[in-house]
Amino acid sequence: MPSKKIAFIFPGQGSQSVGMGKEILNGFPETKMIFRQMDGICGRNISKLCLEGPLEELTLTDNLQPAITAVNLACLSALKTSGVSPVVSAGHSLGEYAALASCGAVSTIDALRLTMKRGELMHREAQKNPGIMAAIMGMDIDKVSDIVGQCTSKGVIAVANHNTAQQIVITGENEPMSQAMELAKQNGGKVIQLKVSGAWHCDLMKNAVDEFRAFMDDVQFMPPRTAMFFNATAETEKDPEKIKDTMARQLISPVRWYEIVLKMMDQGIDTFVEVGPKKVLSGLVSKIIPEGSAQIFNVEDMKSLEGFLNAIK
Repeated sequence: MPSKKIAFIFPGQGSQSVGMGKEILNGFPETKMIFRQMDGICGRNISKLCLEGPLEELTLTDNLQPAITAVNLACLSALKTSGVSPVVSAGHSLGEYAALASCGAVSTIDALRLTMKRGELMHREAQKNPGIMAAIMGMDIDKVSDIVGQCTSKGVIAVANHNTAQQIVITGENEPMSQAMELAKQNGGKVIQLKVSGAWHCDLMKNAVDEFRAFMDDVQFMPPRTAMFFNATAETEKDPEKIKDTMARQLISPVRWYEIVLKMMDQGIDTFVEVGPKKVLSGLVSKIIPEGSAQIFNVEDMKSLEGFLNAIK
């Protein structure tokens, strides 16, 4: 196999579909243990929701977070069984937990434990502190940040995701969000309200931060064996206690995806592999990197795995 500088990138909420993971489970029977562990940790049959639905129940935050993580981890296991490992990992929001396992900072079972707890806490806070999220296209981060700043007097609002140079997601309470969406439209931006069950990555989640950090005290974090870029900082980190702090802050911090991908390119990454369902991150990466500067793959089923393995022979 030619030497490749491979990055594994892991999707988060929004990539779900009924049936996700089914082919990988059939092609790599050892991955069924991941789903059994998930069901045991959560105390309910989330595997069945992944494979059979209904989608409405699968999409509930406290079900969806461990479900997507399990599928990401199953796809990761299939890649590693096939002899492929990354030099760097990253995940988008929820996807960070599979990335933690990919780089060796946590075990597979602890990645599932963490997302079970995270999903419970975020679901609880979304019920207590309702809000909305919206994607703004056609405006850069400075313009969007300026609009957000103009609306803070109305309530909680923040930048949630800096996805590409001109795709930014904002998050917060209804009144400031409505004002910000209108201002974005007036300034030439395209605005799409997202179908999500809570306003993630802002202070509406702040009451979950300390509780989640305390939960992590009972989880073994290790120094990563390979590099990982973190959403909240767009930096790598080796110290396990600092990683725990960063992961707790991630609940109320923006996802700095655009910066992360640029830094991966600076490190000479020539192959991006989206490990998990759908192609959301592949699409974002293709909008960030210069055309032809790196190959982009996704691995979510046997066909896409085979295609990737053949391409890098």
